[in-house]
Amino acid sequence: MNVQEIVDFLETIAPRAMKYDWDNVGLLCGSAKQEVHKILVALDPFENVCREAAQKGADLLVTHHPLIFHAPKSVTDETDVGRSILFLARHGICAVNPHTNLDCAPGGVNDALAAALGLEDPGPLEGTDGICRQGTLSSPMPFQAFAQHVCRAVHANGIRYAGAEGLVQKIAVGGGACGDYEEAAIAAGCDVFVTSDLSYHQFLDAAGKGIRLIDAGHFPTEDPICAVVVDCLRENFPTLTVSKSASHREVIQY
Repeated sequence: MNVQEIVDFLETIAPRAMKYDWDNVGLLCGSAKQEVHKILVALDPFENVCREAAQKGADLLVTHHPLIFHAPKSVTDETDVGRSILFLARHGICAVNPHTNLDCAPGGVNDALAAALGLEDPGPLEGTDGICRQGTLSSPMPFQAFAQHVCRAVHANGIRYAGAEGLVQKIAVGGGACGDYEEAAIAAGCDVFVTSDLSYHQFLDAAGKGIRLIDAGHFPTEDPICAVVVDCLRENFPTLTVSKSASHREVIQY
């Protein structure tokens, strides 16, 4: 098994054509011809994750967020990205990522988030370029109780929320920074929009717009996809050792 075979497989579940134009996906560090025996999966290719990959003897690091997002003018040990690239190269570890293509793909980031929240019949949220999902709770739930449910379901250290009290049932989700799609959730008649990285003014205006907002954090809303990727890789490459990072977790405290 080599890196290119893993890249090809990942593109069957998250086709490159689904990525946003500004995004950077695929093999970003290493050789496509390198043999693969162990894979570590994580949300981000942070330095601690790179070290964990080396400690576990991984040949390949598969992350959701890209190792290289903006093209660097140099690769040195003076930046976090540079140190990570140099560390991976020194230890013979390749880095691959599906990003916005995995956000949009069926069964991807936002379907994983919908599943984590127990939403029924999740489908695309119109007006979001295929990235967000909407679904329903099996029965209506008080908004504050639902907010607590979200916090537990995604293992967040805490959440921020705003909006009118009352029962909620129709839910929109957008893992990561999907706050720009708030209007789509409103247009679809959703009771709540679960996402992250929302601004003060979005919370301030929520009640007046007729939407309830829950900011459950960037990491917690996207991390559920890692377990899905691990399961897919294990199922399709049973001879490989595939594990989820144990060192990468939510860093924000509340």
